[in-house]
Amino acid sequence: MTESERPTRRRSRSRRRRRARLRRALLGALVVGSLLLTTGGWIGFRGWQARAHLLNAAGLARELSAQVVGGDTDRALRTLAALQEQSGAARAATTDPSWRLGRHTPIAGDDLDAVRRIAVAIDQLARQAFPTLLRTDLTSLVPVGGRVNLARLTAVSAELAQVEESVQRTRKDLAAVPTDSLVSQIRQALTDLRAEIDRLASLTAAADQGARLLPPLLGANGPRRYLLVSQNLAELRATGGMFGAYAMLEAENGAVKMGKQGSSASLGRFTPALKLPSEIRALWTDLPGIYPADVNLSPHFPTAAALYREMFRRSTGTTVDGVLAVDPVVLSYLLKATGPVLVPGGVPLASEKVVQTLLNDSYQRLNVKQQDDFFAASAASVFDAFFKKNVNPRALLSAFDRAITERRILFWSARPEEQRTFGESRMAGTLPEQDTVPTVGVFLNDGSGAKLGYYLRPTANLTVGECRPDGRRELRLRVTLRSTAPKSGLSESVLGLGLAGDPYTARTLVSIFSPAGGAVVEARLDGVETALGSGTERRRHAATTSIDVAPGAEKVLEATVLTAKTGVGQAELWLTPTANPWITQVHSAPSCDQ
Repeated sequence: MTESERPTRRRSRSRRRRRARLRRALLGALVVGSLLLTTGGWIGFRGWQARAHLLNAAGLARELSAQVVGGDTDRALRTLAALQEQSGAARAATTDPSWRLGRHTPIAGDDLDAVRRIAVAIDQLARQAFPTLLRTDLTSLVPVGGRVNLARLTAVSAELAQVEESVQRTRKDLAAVPTDSLVSQIRQALTDLRAEIDRLASLTAAADQGARLLPPLLGANGPRRYLLVSQNLAELRATGGMFGAYAMLEAENGAVKMGKQGSSASLGRFTPALKLPSEIRALWTDLPGIYPADVNLSPHFPTAAALYREMFRRSTGTTVDGVLAVDPVVLSYLLKATGPVLVPGGVPLASEKVVQTLLNDSYQRLNVKQQDDFFAASAASVFDAFFKKNVNPRALLSAFDRAITERRILFWSARPEEQRTFGESRMAGTLPEQDTVPTVGVFLNDGSGAKLGYYLRPTANLTVGECRPDGRRELRLRVTLRSTAPKSGLSESVLGLGLAGDPYTARTLVSIFSPAGGAVVEARLDGVETALGSGTERRRHAATTSIDVAPGAEKVLEATVLTAKTGVGQAELWLTPTANPWITQVHSAPSCDQ
Protein backbone atom coordinates (compact mmCIF):
# COMPACT_ATOMS: atom_id res chain seq x y z
CA MET A 1 0.00 0.00 0.00
CA THR A 2 1.42 3.32 -1.00
CA GLU A 3 1.64 6.25 1.38
CA SER A 4 -0.99 8.08 -0.62
CA GLU A 5 -3.56 5.22 -0.23
CA ARG A 6 -3.39 4.98 3.62
CA PRO A 7 -5.15 8.31 4.41
CA THR A 8 -7.85 7.46 1.89
CA ARG A 9 -8.56 4.11 3.60
CA ARG A 10 -8.55 5.69 7.05
CA ARG A 11 -11.09 8.29 5.89
CA SER A 12 -13.24 5.51 4.38
CA ARG A 13 -13.21 3.45 7.62
CA SER A 14 -14.05 6.59 9.59
CA ARG A 15 -16.98 7.35 7.31
CA ARG A 16 -18.22 3.74 7.66
CA ARG A 17 -17.99 3.97 11.49
CA ARG A 18 -19.88 7.29 11.48
CA ARG A 19 -22.55 5.81 9.20
CA ALA A 20 -22.81 2.78 11.47
CA ARG A 21 -23.19 4.98 14.55
CA LEU A 22 -25.78 7.06 12.71
CA ARG A 23 -27.71 3.92 11.68
CA ARG A 24 -27.62 2.68 15.28
CA ALA A 25 -28.77 6.11 16.52
CA LEU A 26 -31.54 6.27 13.97
CA LEU A 27 -32.56 2.70 14.77
CA GLY A 28 -32.52 3.51 18.47
CA ALA A 29 -34.58 6.63 17.90
CA LEU A 30 -37.00 4.66 15.77
CA VAL A 31 -37.37 2.01 18.46
CA VAL A 32 -37.82 4.58 21.23
CA GLY A 33 -40.22 6.60 19.11
CA SER A 34 -42.19 3.49 18.27
CA LEU A 35 -42.38 2.61 21.95
CA LEU A 36 -43.51 6.10 22.85
CA LEU A 37 -46.11 6.13 20.11
CA THR A 38 -47.32 2.71 21.12
CA THR A 39 -47.46 3.70 24.78
CA GLY A 40 -49.14 7.00 23.95
CA GLY A 41 -51.65 5.22 21.77
CA TRP A 42 -52.26 2.68 24.51
CA ILE A 43 -52.72 5.44 27.09
CA GLY A 44 -55.09 7.19 24.71
CA PHE A 45 -57.07 3.99 24.23
CA ARG A 46 -57.17 3.33 27.98
CA GLY A 47 -58.10 6.98 28.57
CA TRP A 48 -60.98 6.61 26.14
CA GLN A 49 -62.08 3.49 28.04
CA ALA A 50 -61.74 5.24 31.41
CA ARG A 51 -63.74 8.22 30.17
CA ALA A 52 -66.58 5.99 28.95
CA HIS A 53 -66.69 4.09 32.23
CA LEU A 54 -66.56 7.28 34.30
CA LEU A 55 -69.42 8.83 32.32
CA ASN A 56 -71.49 5.69 32.84
CA ALA A 57 -70.59 5.68 36.53
CA ALA A 58 -71.64 9.32 36.93
CA GLY A 59 -75.06 8.61 35.41
CA LEU A 60 -75.52 5.55 37.60
CA ALA A 61 -74.53 7.51 40.71
CA ARG A 62 -77.26 10.06 39.99
CA GLU A 63 -79.79 7.26 39.51
CA LEU A 64 -78.67 5.63 42.75
CA SER A 65 -79.09 8.90 44.66
CA ALA A 66 -82.67 9.31 43.41
CA GLN A 67 -83.51 5.70 44.24
CA VAL A 68 -82.08 5.93 47.75
CA VAL A 69 -84.06 9.10 48.47
CA GLY A 70 -87.18 7.53 46.94
CA GLY A 71 -86.80 4.40 49.04
CA ASP A 72 -86.62 2.06 46.00
CA THR A 73 -84.16 -0.35 47.61
CA ASP A 74 -84.48 -3.17 45.06
CA ARG A 75 -83.63 -0.95 42.11
CA ALA A 76 -80.95 0.81 44.14
CA LEU A 77 -79.18 -2.50 44.77
CA ARG A 78 -79.17 -3.30 41.04
CA THR A 79 -77.93 0.20 40.22
CA LEU A 80 -75.18 -0.14 42.83
CA ALA A 81 -73.98 -3.39 41.23
CA ALA A 82 -73.79 -1.69 37.82
CA LEU A 83 -72.05 1.32 39.37
CA GLN A 84 -69.42 -0.89 40.97
CA GLU A 85 -68.80 -2.61 37.62
CA GLN A 86 -68.29 0.71 35.80
CA SER A 87 -66.22 2.35 38.54
CA GLY A 88 -64.06 -0.77 38.83
CA ALA A 89 -63.47 -0.79 35.08
CA ALA A 90 -62.52 2.90 35.15
CA ARG A 91 -60.10 2.25 37.98
CA ALA A 92 -58.58 -0.74 36.16
CA ALA A 93 -58.15 1.30 32.98
CA THR A 94 -55.95 3.77 34.87
CA THR A 95 -53.70 1.32 36.72
CA ASP A 96 -51.65 -0.48 34.05
CA PRO A 97 -47.87 0.14 33.66
CA SER A 98 -48.23 2.45 30.67
CA TRP A 99 -50.60 4.71 32.60
CA ARG A 100 -48.25 4.76 35.59
CA LEU A 101 -45.40 5.71 33.23
CA GLY A 102 -47.50 8.43 31.64
CA ARG A 103 -48.31 9.96 35.04
CA HIS A 104 -44.62 10.90 35.38
CA THR A 105 -44.32 12.65 32.01
CA PRO A 106 -43.92 16.45 32.10
CA ILE A 107 -46.78 17.34 29.73
CA ALA A 108 -49.73 15.02 30.38
CA GLY A 109 -48.66 13.59 33.73
CA ASP A 110 -50.84 15.82 35.93
CA ASP A 111 -53.92 15.17 33.80
CA LEU A 112 -53.42 11.40 33.86
CA ASP A 113 -52.86 11.47 37.62
CA ALA A 114 -56.06 13.49 38.14
CA VAL A 115 -58.12 11.08 36.03
CA ARG A 116 -56.67 8.21 38.05
CA ARG A 117 -57.66 9.88 41.34
CA ILE A 118 -61.18 10.62 40.06
CA ALA A 119 -61.62 6.96 39.11
CA VAL A 120 -60.33 5.80 42.51
CA ALA A 121 -62.65 8.22 44.35
CA ILE A 122 -65.79 7.02 42.55
CA ASP A 123 -64.80 3.40 43.03
CA GLN A 124 -64.15 3.89 46.75
CA LEU A 125 -67.57 5.45 47.23
CA ALA A 126 -69.22 2.68 45.21
CA ARG A 127 -67.58 -0.07 47.30
CA GLN A 128 -67.34 1.46 50.77
CA ALA A 129 -69.85 4.26 51.38
CA PHE A 130 -72.87 3.38 49.22
CA PRO A 131 -73.28 -0.29 50.26
CA THR A 132 -73.26 0.64 53.95
CA LEU A 133 -75.69 3.47 53.32
CA LEU A 134 -78.09 1.10 51.55
CA ARG A 135 -77.88 -1.40 54.41
CA THR A 136 -78.60 1.28 57.02
CA ASP A 137 -82.08 1.21 58.47
CA LEU A 138 -82.97 4.87 58.10
CA THR A 139 -86.36 4.32 59.74
CA SER A 140 -84.46 4.57 63.01
CA LEU A 141 -84.00 8.29 62.40
CA VAL A 142 -87.73 9.10 62.36
CA PRO A 143 -90.47 8.54 64.95
CA VAL A 144 -92.87 5.63 64.77
CA GLY A 145 -96.01 5.84 66.89
CA GLY A 146 -94.80 9.06 68.47
CA ARG A 147 -91.45 7.65 69.61
CA VAL A 148 -87.95 7.21 68.21
CA ASN A 149 -86.39 3.82 68.96
CA LEU A 150 -83.20 4.95 70.71
CA ALA A 151 -81.64 1.47 70.83
CA ARG A 152 -81.95 1.04 67.05
CA LEU A 153 -80.75 4.59 66.58
CA THR A 154 -77.57 3.82 68.52
CA ALA A 155 -76.89 0.80 66.29
CA VAL A 156 -77.42 2.88 63.15
CA SER A 157 -75.00 5.47 64.47
CA ALA A 158 -72.06 3.06 64.14
CA GLU A 159 -72.91 2.33 60.49
CA LEU A 160 -73.33 5.99 59.63
CA ALA A 161 -69.98 6.76 61.25
CA GLN A 162 -68.33 4.31 58.82
CA VAL A 163 -70.02 6.00 55.85
CA GLU A 164 -68.98 9.43 57.10
CA GLU A 165 -65.35 8.30 57.53
CA SER A 166 -65.24 6.87 53.99
CA VAL A 167 -66.77 9.98 52.41
CA GLN A 168 -64.50 12.36 54.31
CA ARG A 169 -61.42 10.33 53.36
CA THR A 170 -62.39 10.46 49.68
CA ARG A 171 -63.13 14.16 49.97
CA LYS A 172 -59.70 14.81 51.48
CA ASP A 173 -57.95 12.79 48.75
CA LEU A 174 -59.64 14.79 45.99
CA ALA A 175 -58.97 18.10 47.72
CA ALA A 176 -55.24 17.31 47.52
CA VAL A 177 -55.28 17.08 43.69
CA PRO A 178 -53.64 20.24 42.21
CA THR A 179 -55.77 21.82 39.49
CA ASP A 180 -53.62 24.63 38.14
CA SER A 181 -51.97 22.68 35.31
CA LEU A 182 -54.95 20.51 34.30
CA VAL A 183 -56.64 20.82 30.95
CA SER A 184 -60.03 22.50 31.20
CA GLN A 185 -62.15 19.37 30.71
CA ILE A 186 -60.42 17.44 33.49
CA ARG A 187 -60.35 20.48 35.77
CA GLN A 188 -64.10 20.91 35.31
CA ALA A 189 -64.75 17.21 35.92
CA LEU A 190 -62.72 17.39 39.13
CA THR A 191 -64.54 20.56 40.24
CA ASP A 192 -67.94 18.98 39.59
CA LEU A 193 -66.98 15.81 41.46
CA ARG A 194 -65.70 17.83 44.42
CA ALA A 195 -69.01 19.71 44.54
CA GLU A 196 -71.00 16.46 44.49
CA ILE A 197 -68.84 14.92 47.21
CA ASP A 198 -69.10 18.12 49.27
CA ARG A 199 -72.89 17.76 49.11
CA LEU A 200 -72.68 14.07 49.96
CA ALA A 201 -70.33 14.88 52.82
CA SER A 202 -72.75 17.45 54.23
CA LEU A 203 -75.54 14.84 54.15
CA THR A 204 -73.50 12.08 55.74
CA ALA A 205 -72.10 14.47 58.34
CA ALA A 206 -75.62 15.62 59.24
CA ALA A 207 -76.87 12.03 59.46
CA ASP A 208 -73.85 11.02 61.54
CA GLN A 209 -74.31 14.00 63.86
CA GLY A 210 -78.02 13.34 64.13
CA ALA A 211 -77.57 9.67 64.99
CA ARG A 212 -75.03 10.55 67.68
CA LEU A 213 -76.89 13.54 69.13
CA LEU A 214 -80.52 12.44 68.90
CA PRO A 215 -80.46 9.98 71.83
CA PRO A 216 -79.41 12.58 74.44
CA LEU A 217 -81.46 15.30 72.73
CA LEU A 218 -84.53 13.04 72.89
CA GLY A 219 -84.13 12.36 76.59
CA ALA A 220 -82.10 9.16 76.71
CA ASN A 221 -80.33 10.46 79.82
CA GLY A 222 -83.23 12.38 81.31
CA PRO A 223 -86.09 14.68 80.25
CA ARG A 224 -85.38 17.59 77.90
CA ARG A 225 -87.39 20.71 77.05
CA TYR A 226 -87.02 22.84 73.92
CA LEU A 227 -88.65 25.87 72.38
CA LEU A 228 -89.97 25.36 68.86
CA VAL A 229 -90.23 28.81 67.26
CA SER A 230 -91.82 29.65 63.94
CA GLN A 231 -89.99 32.19 61.76
CA ASN A 232 -92.64 34.39 60.15
CA LEU A 233 -91.30 35.00 56.64
CA ALA A 234 -93.93 37.69 56.02
CA GLU A 235 -91.91 39.93 58.35
CA LEU A 236 -88.30 39.28 57.45
CA ARG A 237 -85.35 38.91 59.80
CA ALA A 238 -81.77 37.94 58.95
CA THR A 239 -82.18 34.24 59.83
CA GLY A 240 -85.52 34.06 57.99
CA GLY A 241 -88.41 35.73 59.75
CA MET A 242 -89.55 37.28 62.99
CA PHE A 243 -89.88 34.73 65.81
CA GLY A 244 -93.70 34.63 65.98
CA ALA A 245 -95.42 31.68 67.61
CA TYR A 246 -93.62 29.31 69.98
CA ALA A 247 -94.37 25.88 71.42
CA MET A 248 -92.75 23.86 74.17
CA LEU A 249 -91.44 20.43 73.15
CA GLU A 250 -90.87 17.87 75.91
CA ALA A 251 -88.74 14.79 75.20
CA GLU A 252 -88.08 11.69 77.31
CA ASN A 253 -86.81 8.23 76.28
CA GLY A 254 -87.40 9.00 72.60
CA ALA A 255 -90.99 10.19 73.01
CA VAL A 256 -91.82 13.81 72.20
CA LYS A 257 -94.96 15.76 73.08
CA MET A 258 -96.02 19.33 72.51
CA GLY A 259 -96.77 21.44 75.56
CA LYS A 260 -97.49 25.12 76.16
CA GLN A 261 -97.91 27.38 73.13
CA GLY A 262 -97.88 31.14 72.77
CA SER A 263 -96.66 34.15 70.81
CA SER A 264 -93.48 36.18 71.15
CA ALA A 265 -95.57 39.27 71.85
CA SER A 266 -96.81 37.62 75.06
CA LEU A 267 -93.23 37.54 76.43
CA GLY A 268 -93.26 41.32 76.75
CA ARG A 269 -90.61 44.02 76.43
CA PHE A 270 -87.29 43.83 78.27
CA THR A 271 -85.89 46.94 79.92
CA PRO A 272 -83.13 47.24 80.69
CA ALA A 273 -82.12 45.36 77.58
CA LEU A 274 -80.48 41.96 77.79
CA LYS A 275 -76.70 42.03 77.43
CA LEU A 276 -75.60 41.96 73.80
CA PRO A 277 -72.26 41.40 72.06
CA SER A 278 -70.76 44.83 71.38
CA GLU A 279 -70.62 44.19 67.61
CA ILE A 280 -74.38 43.52 67.45
CA ARG A 281 -75.19 46.57 69.58
CA ALA A 282 -73.10 48.73 67.24
CA LEU A 283 -75.07 47.43 64.26
CA TRP A 284 -78.60 47.22 65.70
CA THR A 285 -78.54 49.28 68.93
CA ASP A 286 -80.27 47.52 71.87
CA LEU A 287 -83.24 46.26 69.83
CA PRO A 288 -82.27 42.52 69.86
CA GLY A 289 -82.05 42.69 73.68
CA ILE A 290 -85.40 44.45 74.13
CA TYR A 291 -87.91 42.81 71.78
CA PRO A 292 -88.33 39.02 71.24
CA ALA A 293 -89.28 39.82 67.64
CA ASP A 294 -85.86 41.41 67.03
CA VAL A 295 -83.46 38.85 68.53
CA ASN A 296 -82.51 37.67 65.03
CA LEU A 297 -81.66 40.95 63.36
CA SER A 298 -78.19 39.36 63.27
CA PRO A 299 -77.73 36.28 61.01
CA HIS A 300 -75.78 34.47 63.77
CA PHE A 301 -78.48 32.10 65.07
CA PRO A 302 -76.76 31.05 68.34
CA THR A 303 -76.96 34.66 69.56
CA ALA A 304 -80.65 34.93 68.65
CA ALA A 305 -81.52 31.58 70.25
CA ALA A 306 -79.68 32.37 73.49
CA LEU A 307 -81.44 35.74 73.75
CA TYR A 308 -84.88 34.21 73.12
CA ARG A 309 -84.26 31.46 75.68
CA GLU A 310 -83.37 34.02 78.34
CA MET A 311 -86.42 36.15 77.50
CA PHE A 312 -88.62 33.07 77.81
CA ARG A 313 -87.04 32.22 81.18
CA ARG A 314 -87.56 35.71 82.56
CA SER A 315 -91.14 35.84 81.32
CA THR A 316 -92.30 32.32 82.28
CA GLY A 317 -89.80 31.07 84.85
CA THR A 318 -89.07 28.03 82.66
CA THR A 319 -85.55 27.16 81.49
CA VAL A 320 -85.27 25.18 78.27
CA ASP A 321 -82.40 23.07 76.91
CA GLY A 322 -82.36 24.57 73.43
CA VAL A 323 -84.19 26.36 70.62
CA LEU A 324 -85.41 24.86 67.32
CA ALA A 325 -86.51 27.28 64.57
CA VAL A 326 -88.55 26.38 61.47
CA ASP A 327 -90.62 28.32 58.94
CA PRO A 328 -93.80 27.63 56.90
CA VAL A 329 -91.76 26.49 53.90
CA VAL A 330 -90.42 23.65 56.09
CA LEU A 331 -94.04 22.71 56.81
CA SER A 332 -94.72 22.59 53.06
CA TYR A 333 -91.86 20.10 52.64
CA LEU A 334 -93.07 17.95 55.53
CA LEU A 335 -96.67 18.00 54.30
CA LYS A 336 -95.45 16.67 50.98
CA ALA A 337 -94.31 13.58 52.91
CA THR A 338 -97.21 13.31 55.38
CA GLY A 339 -100.03 14.43 53.11
CA PRO A 340 -102.58 17.15 54.01
CA VAL A 341 -103.59 17.63 57.64
CA LEU A 342 -106.79 19.11 59.04
CA VAL A 343 -106.57 21.99 61.49
CA PRO A 344 -109.34 22.16 64.14
CA GLY A 345 -112.04 24.35 62.64
CA GLY A 346 -112.02 22.47 59.32
CA VAL A 347 -109.15 24.27 57.56
CA PRO A 348 -106.94 21.84 55.58
CA LEU A 349 -103.21 22.45 55.31
CA ALA A 350 -101.69 21.09 52.09
CA SER A 351 -98.12 21.27 50.83
CA GLU A 352 -98.99 23.47 47.84
CA LYS A 353 -100.97 26.07 49.83
CA VAL A 354 -99.61 26.10 53.40
CA VAL A 355 -97.18 29.01 52.83
CA GLN A 356 -99.93 31.16 51.32
CA THR A 357 -102.40 30.08 54.02
CA LEU A 358 -100.10 30.93 56.94
CA LEU A 359 -98.27 33.99 55.58
CA ASN A 360 -101.05 35.74 53.70
CA ASP A 361 -104.60 34.36 53.86
CA SER A 362 -104.67 34.19 57.66
CA TYR A 363 -103.75 37.88 57.93
CA GLN A 364 -106.49 38.79 55.48
CA ARG A 365 -109.35 37.01 57.24
CA LEU A 366 -108.42 36.70 60.94
CA ASN A 367 -107.92 39.18 63.77
CA VAL A 368 -104.75 39.12 65.90
CA LYS A 369 -106.15 36.76 68.57
CA GLN A 370 -107.52 34.39 65.90
CA GLN A 371 -104.19 34.46 64.06
CA ASP A 372 -102.28 33.33 67.18
CA ASP A 373 -104.80 30.55 67.80
CA PHE A 374 -104.65 29.42 64.17
CA PHE A 375 -100.83 29.35 64.11
CA ALA A 376 -100.75 27.30 67.33
CA ALA A 377 -103.37 24.86 66.03
CA SER A 378 -101.55 24.52 62.68
CA ALA A 379 -98.25 23.74 64.41
CA ALA A 380 -99.91 21.13 66.61
CA SER A 381 -101.61 19.46 63.61
CA VAL A 382 -98.42 19.18 61.58
CA PHE A 383 -96.54 18.02 64.69
CA ASP A 384 -99.08 15.23 65.29
CA ALA A 385 -98.88 14.15 61.65
CA PHE A 386 -95.10 14.06 61.72
CA PHE A 387 -94.87 12.03 64.93
CA LYS A 388 -97.92 9.81 64.61
CA LYS A 389 -98.55 9.13 60.92
CA ASN A 390 -96.93 6.15 59.24
CA VAL A 391 -94.79 8.13 56.77
CA ASN A 392 -92.10 6.97 54.36
CA PRO A 393 -88.91 7.71 56.35
CA ARG A 394 -86.85 8.46 53.25
CA ALA A 395 -89.42 11.01 52.11
CA LEU A 396 -89.21 12.67 55.52
CA LEU A 397 -85.40 12.63 55.46
CA SER A 398 -85.47 14.14 51.98
CA ALA A 399 -87.71 16.94 53.28
CA PHE A 400 -85.37 17.57 56.21
CA ASP A 401 -82.32 17.50 53.94
CA ARG A 402 -83.80 20.15 51.66
CA ALA A 403 -84.87 22.33 54.59
CA ILE A 404 -81.47 22.11 56.28
CA THR A 405 -79.65 22.83 53.01
CA GLU A 406 -81.74 26.00 52.64
CA ARG A 407 -81.07 26.93 56.30
CA ARG A 408 -84.77 26.73 57.14
CA ILE A 409 -84.24 24.41 60.14
CA LEU A 410 -81.94 25.85 62.78
CA PHE A 411 -81.05 24.39 66.18
CA TRP A 412 -79.10 25.66 69.16
CA SER A 413 -78.32 23.67 72.29
CA ALA A 414 -77.78 25.42 75.61
CA ARG A 415 -75.29 22.67 76.47
CA PRO A 416 -71.88 23.75 75.13
CA GLU A 417 -70.60 20.20 74.53
CA GLU A 418 -73.59 19.46 72.27
CA GLN A 419 -73.42 22.81 70.50
CA ARG A 420 -69.76 22.22 69.67
CA THR A 421 -70.71 18.99 67.93
CA PHE A 422 -72.89 20.92 65.49
CA GLY A 423 -69.90 23.16 64.77
CA GLU A 424 -70.48 25.42 61.76
CA SER A 425 -73.02 23.19 60.01
CA ARG A 426 -75.96 24.81 58.22
CA MET A 427 -78.34 23.61 60.91
CA ALA A 428 -76.34 25.45 63.58
CA GLY A 429 -76.83 28.74 61.74
CA THR A 430 -73.37 29.87 62.83
CA LEU A 431 -71.81 32.82 61.03
CA PRO A 432 -68.25 31.44 60.59
CA GLU A 433 -65.26 33.58 61.46
CA GLN A 434 -63.22 31.88 58.71
CA ASP A 435 -63.99 30.81 55.13
CA THR A 436 -62.86 27.80 53.14
CA VAL A 437 -64.42 29.47 50.09
CA PRO A 438 -65.06 33.25 50.15
CA THR A 439 -68.70 33.65 51.21
CA VAL A 440 -70.82 36.78 50.77
CA GLY A 441 -73.92 37.12 52.94
CA VAL A 442 -77.06 38.99 51.89
CA PHE A 443 -79.41 39.31 54.85
CA LEU A 444 -82.83 40.97 54.89
CA ASN A 445 -84.65 42.66 57.77
CA ASP A 446 -88.10 44.19 57.46
CA GLY A 447 -88.17 47.94 57.99
CA SER A 448 -91.89 48.45 57.29
CA GLY A 449 -93.36 47.04 60.48
CA ALA A 450 -95.64 45.11 58.13
CA LYS A 451 -96.17 41.64 56.65
CA LEU A 452 -95.11 42.51 53.08
CA GLY A 453 -92.14 40.10 52.95
CA TYR A 454 -94.49 37.50 51.46
CA TYR A 455 -94.67 39.59 48.28
CA LEU A 456 -90.93 40.04 47.72
CA ARG A 457 -89.19 38.19 44.87
CA PRO A 458 -85.41 38.37 45.45
CA THR A 459 -82.54 37.51 43.10
CA ALA A 460 -78.78 37.58 43.63
CA ASN A 461 -75.83 37.29 41.25
CA LEU A 462 -72.24 37.07 42.41
CA THR A 463 -69.30 37.33 39.98
CA VAL A 464 -65.69 36.59 40.86
CA GLY A 465 -63.60 39.41 39.43
CA GLU A 466 -60.02 40.61 39.26
CA CYS A 467 -57.00 39.39 41.23
CA ARG A 468 -55.53 42.43 42.98
CA PRO A 469 -51.84 43.14 43.61
CA ASP A 470 -52.47 43.05 47.39
CA GLY A 471 -53.58 39.38 47.14
CA ARG A 472 -57.30 40.10 47.56
CA ARG A 473 -59.96 39.23 45.05
CA GLU A 474 -62.75 41.50 43.84
CA LEU A 475 -66.33 40.18 43.91
CA ARG A 476 -69.24 41.92 42.18
CA LEU A 477 -72.67 41.46 43.78
CA ARG A 478 -76.04 42.32 42.22
CA VAL A 479 -79.23 42.00 44.32
CA THR A 480 -82.70 42.65 42.90
CA LEU A 481 -85.82 43.05 45.05
CA ARG A 482 -89.18 42.97 43.23
CA SER A 483 -92.54 43.44 44.91
CA THR A 484 -95.70 41.65 43.73
CA ALA A 485 -97.87 43.37 46.35
CA PRO A 486 -101.18 44.80 45.12
CA LYS A 487 -101.82 48.54 45.28
CA SER A 488 -104.94 48.13 47.41
CA GLY A 489 -107.09 45.59 49.21
CA LEU A 490 -104.73 44.38 51.95
CA SER A 491 -105.85 44.14 55.56
CA GLU A 492 -104.51 46.21 58.46
CA SER A 493 -102.72 43.10 59.77
CA VAL A 494 -100.69 42.90 56.54
CA LEU A 495 -100.03 46.63 56.25
CA GLY A 496 -98.93 46.95 59.87
CA LEU A 497 -97.16 50.19 60.86
CA GLY A 498 -96.44 51.31 57.29
CA LEU A 499 -93.09 52.80 58.24
CA ALA A 500 -92.15 53.40 54.58
CA GLY A 501 -94.86 56.09 54.31
CA ASP A 502 -96.96 54.39 51.65
CA PRO A 503 -98.37 51.35 53.52
CA TYR A 504 -98.10 49.20 50.38
CA THR A 505 -94.38 49.94 49.92
CA ALA A 506 -92.05 47.31 51.37
CA ARG A 507 -89.07 48.79 53.21
CA THR A 508 -86.24 46.29 53.58
CA LEU A 509 -82.90 46.71 55.34
CA VAL A 510 -80.39 44.86 53.16
CA SER A 511 -77.14 43.90 54.88
CA ILE A 512 -74.16 42.75 52.82
CA PHE A 513 -71.62 40.74 54.81
CA SER A 514 -68.17 40.43 53.27
CA PRO A 515 -66.13 37.21 53.31
CA ALA A 516 -64.17 36.73 56.55
CA GLY A 517 -61.39 39.32 56.64
CA GLY A 518 -62.82 41.16 53.63
CA ALA A 519 -64.70 44.41 53.07
CA VAL A 520 -67.66 45.96 51.25
CA VAL A 521 -66.11 48.94 49.44
CA GLU A 522 -69.00 50.56 47.56
CA ALA A 523 -72.67 50.16 46.66
CA ARG A 524 -75.06 51.64 44.09
CA LEU A 525 -78.86 51.58 44.19
CA ASP A 526 -80.35 51.71 40.70
CA GLY A 527 -76.99 52.98 39.45
CA VAL A 528 -76.63 55.79 42.01
CA GLU A 529 -74.08 55.55 44.81
CA THR A 530 -75.87 54.90 48.08
CA ALA A 531 -74.91 55.45 51.71
CA LEU A 532 -74.12 52.38 53.80
CA GLY A 533 -74.33 51.83 57.51
CA SER A 534 -71.15 50.04 58.50
CA GLY A 535 -70.02 47.65 61.21
CA THR A 536 -68.31 44.34 61.87
CA GLU A 537 -69.59 40.98 63.06
CA ARG A 538 -67.43 37.89 63.53
CA ARG A 539 -64.56 39.18 61.35
CA ARG A 540 -66.91 40.21 58.54
CA HIS A 541 -67.57 43.73 57.36
CA ALA A 542 -71.33 44.38 57.42
CA ALA A 543 -72.77 47.17 55.26
CA THR A 544 -76.49 47.99 55.45
CA THR A 545 -78.81 50.14 53.34
CA SER A 546 -82.57 50.68 53.34
CA ILE A 547 -84.51 49.89 50.15
CA ASP A 548 -88.14 50.88 49.50
CA VAL A 549 -89.96 48.85 46.83
CA ALA A 550 -93.39 50.01 45.67
CA PRO A 551 -96.04 47.52 44.45
CA GLY A 552 -95.05 46.10 41.05
CA ALA A 553 -91.64 47.82 41.15
CA GLU A 554 -88.11 46.53 41.59
CA LYS A 555 -84.86 47.92 42.94
CA VAL A 556 -81.33 46.86 42.02
CA LEU A 557 -78.47 47.03 44.53
CA GLU A 558 -74.95 46.54 43.19
CA ALA A 559 -71.91 46.26 45.44
CA THR A 560 -68.18 45.67 45.15
CA VAL A 561 -66.83 43.32 47.79
CA LEU A 562 -63.25 42.35 48.56
CA THR A 563 -62.10 39.01 49.95
CA ALA A 564 -59.20 38.47 52.31
CA LYS A 565 -55.99 37.32 50.62
CA THR A 566 -56.92 34.36 48.44
CA GLY A 567 -56.11 32.88 45.07
CA VAL A 568 -59.26 30.78 44.59
CA GLY A 569 -61.73 31.53 41.84
CA GLN A 570 -64.86 30.22 43.58
CA ALA A 571 -67.29 32.08 45.83
CA GLU A 572 -70.53 31.29 47.67
CA LEU A 573 -73.69 33.13 48.71
CA TRP A 574 -75.45 32.91 52.09
CA LEU A 575 -78.97 34.37 51.89
CA THR A 576 -81.89 35.00 54.22
CA PRO A 577 -84.48 32.26 53.54
CA THR A 578 -87.62 33.86 52.12
CA ALA A 579 -91.19 32.78 51.36
CA ASN A 580 -90.38 32.85 47.65
CA PRO A 581 -86.98 31.20 47.05
CA TRP A 582 -84.13 33.34 45.76
CA ILE A 583 -83.05 33.04 42.14
CA THR A 584 -79.26 32.94 42.31
CA GLN A 585 -76.21 32.58 40.10
CA VAL A 586 -72.53 32.51 41.00
CA HIS A 587 -69.94 33.09 38.26
CA SER A 588 -66.56 31.62 39.17
CA ALA A 589 -63.20 32.45 37.58
CA PRO A 590 -59.74 30.88 37.17
CA SER A 591 -57.56 30.93 40.26
CA CYS A 592 -55.09 33.80 40.52
CA ASP A 593 -52.03 31.58 40.03
CA GLN A 594 -53.17 30.19 36.68
